[in-house]
Amino acid sequence: MQKLSHDEQVRLAKLALSAAAKSGGSDAASYRASPPGREEFSSEEDPLAWEAEGWDEFNAPR
Repeated sequence: MQKLSHDEQVRLAKLALSAAAKSGGSDAASYRASPPGREEFSSEEDPLAWEAEGWDEFNAPR
């Protein structure tokens, strides 16, 4: 896999922004068409609880 050059990355970003600007869509229209689910922005769970899993191997003494 090859990485785009800086100039190609800039050109791609400009093309994407141009296409998005021409589409005329808005976030409000998108949310009306497909509103977020009840649990999508839920804060019932501790947001950092999942972060602790699997880090024990990296906490080894040096």
